[in-house]
Amino acid sequence: MSDNSLFKSILADTIHESANSYLIKELTDQFQSPQQLWHATEQELMKVKGIGKAKSRQIIAAVQLAKLILVPRAEQAVIRSPRDIFELMRFEIGMENKEFFYILLLDTKNKVISKELISIGSLNATIVHPREVFNAAIRQSAASILCVHNHPSGDPTPSQEDIQLTNRLAEAGKIVGIELLDHLVISGSDYVSLKEKGLI
Repeated sequence: MSDNSLFKSILADTIHESANSYLIKELTDQFQSPQQLWHATEQELMKVKGIGKAKSRQIIAAVQLAKLILVPRAEQAVIRSPRDIFELMRFEIGMENKEFFYILLLDTKNKVISKELISIGSLNATIVHPREVFNAAIRQSAASILCVHNHPSGDPTPSQEDIQLTNRLAEAGKIVGIELLDHLVISGSDYVSLKEKGLI
């Protein structure tokens, strides 16, 4: 079964329709992939002819359940590589249509103490102040931190602003004695580690 057929089949089961029905065709014309459905609001779904409040809520509930299953619990995870950060955060922010900037606070054994949302931005930018980042880290007695944010554009290449922010955070970390270990930029199923690129 192709990905498209599977998508139609799951959607049909969710709202108790046939996969070949007019309603499923209308829905998949409007939302052509699971990624597009990921961000759909109740109001957007109800614009599709034949989708009322009950069916739109069924779809949103199924998407929320998928998010719960796919987004791993950060606390107690041990970070050994940039890939670990990516696997921890990819479903949380990889498909978002705004920039989300998180920090992961680590103990001395690189175990995640907590995950903190620092900023939500626009389509192509988010504003982050070192003060906010390190206040959270100091409050929770973190030994080190990791930064991670997404690029909704689909290109995880760090911008000049990303590099400058990373350098500012690394310098601030030296002053307060909390090392910035890495900064990951995630986009869809891809990522770039500024540490691996030699930018930290």
